[in-house]
Amino acid sequence: MAKVEIYTTPTCGYCRRAKQLLTTKGVAFQEIDAEGKPELREWLRQRTGRHTVPQIFINGTSVGGFDDINALDRAGKLDALLAEPSV
Repeated sequence: MAKVEIYTTPTCGYCRRAKQLLTTKGVAFQEIDAEGKPELREWLRQRTGRHTVPQIFINGTSVGGFDDINALDRAGKLDALLAEPSV
C-alpha cells in the first residue's frame, strides 16, 4: 500500500472531502495540520506551486488537492496509485 500524506486545515471543506474519499478507499493516511504554520505552508508552496490545502502526496509525489484526486478516481487511476508499495 502507498504512503499517503495529506496537508490540511481544520475548517477546510475540501480537506474533509479528500479525507472522506481516501477513507472510503480504505487508505490509511497521515494528516498534517498546516493551520498557523507559515513555514510549512511556504514549504508546500515551493514543493507544489500551490498555496491551498489540501495538498496530497502519494509515495512522496504531489498529486494535488481534492479536485485532482477526485479526477484521478473518476478516470480509474487513483486505485493504481494507492496500490503501489511505498518506497
